[in-house]
Amino acid sequence: MPQPRTTAPTTVPTAVPTAGAGTTARPRPWLIQGGTGVGVSGWRLARALSTAGQLGVVSGTAPDVVLARVLQTGDPGGHARRAPAAFPLPELAQGALDCYFREGGIGGGVPLRTTPRLRATGGSPAEILTVLGNFVEVWLAKDGHDGIVGVNYLEKIRLATAPALFGAILAGVDHVLVGAGVPGQIPALASRLARSQPCVTQVAVVGDEEPLDHLFDPMALLAGLHPGPLRRPDVLAIVSLPVLAAYLARDESTRPDGFVIETSQAGGHSAPPRGPMRRGADGEPVYGPRDQPDLATTATLGLTFWLVGGQAAPEAVTPARAAGAAGVQIGSAFALCEESGMARHLRGRAHAGTLTVRNDPEASPTSFPFKVAELPGTLSEPEVAAARRRVYGLGFLRTPVRGPRGLLYRCAAEPVGSYVRKGGDAADAVGRQCLCNGLLATVGLAQRRPGGVVEPPLVTIGKHLSFLPRLSPDASPYTAADVVEWLAAGAGPAERA
Repeated sequence: MPQPRTTAPTTVPTAVPTAGAGTTARPRPWLIQGGTGVGVSGWRLARALSTAGQLGVVSGTAPDVVLARVLQTGDPGGHARRAPAAFPLPELAQGALDCYFREGGIGGGVPLRTTPRLRATGGSPAEILTVLGNFVEVWLAKDGHDGIVGVNYLEKIRLATAPALFGAILAGVDHVLVGAGVPGQIPALASRLARSQPCVTQVAVVGDEEPLDHLFDPMALLAGLHPGPLRRPDVLAIVSLPVLAAYLARDESTRPDGFVIETSQAGGHSAPPRGPMRRGADGEPVYGPRDQPDLATTATLGLTFWLVGGQAAPEAVTPARAAGAAGVQIGSAFALCEESGMARHLRGRAHAGTLTVRNDPEASPTSFPFKVAELPGTLSEPEVAAARRRVYGLGFLRTPVRGPRGLLYRCAAEPVGSYVRKGGDAADAVGRQCLCNGLLATVGLAQRRPGGVVEPPLVTIGKHLSFLPRLSPDASPYTAADVVEWLAAGAGPAERA
């Protein structure tokens, strides 16, 4: 285990109590771990941060598929079977275990059983697995300690929002972080779901003038079994511009409990530049002064906020606090640590050489720029991407479309012919990658295709990677606790108090 590369005091800063719109006051950490990727920020990583006194965050993207595939690989350690035993309706959880668990794991080369897809009409069996997958991740992250745990969602995956959030609330999640869109519906959803009340998520449908009301009824899913009083989690909206923060804060129904202010350096999806899209010589989006966070304006809103994107350095914490932030959020340094869900061989490649990250404006089907780490054998290599046969994937980023016979679902990463038949423009499909399959392969849960073909990984991480030679100059493995200690060691007196 590497030691922190500094001689400054190494006392870990303590959390500061704060009260939000939730039912109880929760600690306010100076450090939030980023909810990186599908399964990269898994329960082990979140638990490590929480036991260190900071906010550990699990990824809320596709935990249902992660659960189903872990069970099919034999569930090493038994954790994916242990957590469902605490679910309020054990027989519901047992149904999922019976469906997916395979003793010893499915043999190599055998395709993994697929999971049902969420639908805009609601009531899908996928809702049960979505609730359970989120419950399992949060429950395991909170097991055995009294630290705080958060979950991170993409606002663009609206069909999953309500059942996913309910599963996390059932497990006692403390904070909900939501980005990649305008999370105005989340505060009210969190309040209703904490009371186990039916709720409606508005879902945009291409071809319809008005959004579709997507109903989710927790009591119907639990067959009338009331889980008892639940705590409403604090909602943290991930935004890049003060105008969006001000819009959310102006109304009680949309006002979050705090903000995470994101720069274009952060990993995963990032907001496109303001104004017309301009690209540099490298093909990446060009960000200007209008895209820089206005912290002074954000501070006037009176809500707690953290900074994310390029903050992975001990000397970044004190200036953030001086600017009015409660602290920082860091994802990349934790994505490459030992507790990360990223496959070990991919972490090793990242440690071994100079890692280049490209902000690709075309990779994501959402049309949001997406950070892609250029690693051998992954979809970052043009020849690997070209060799992959497009398939209609897991559908998390698909868009509901009004067709002549009802609702259709399309994704710019599906086969181009299928996408065009559903009314899509072939030009919009150029360069798109299947994030669902690629990110699952990154955590060692790749789907197997006929003929021995295995889905290749797609690794996302932030562009600011100067922490690697400082945190681990000899390219040796490091832990989440090492990152916390390294960051805390260089912080000022206010953070060590």
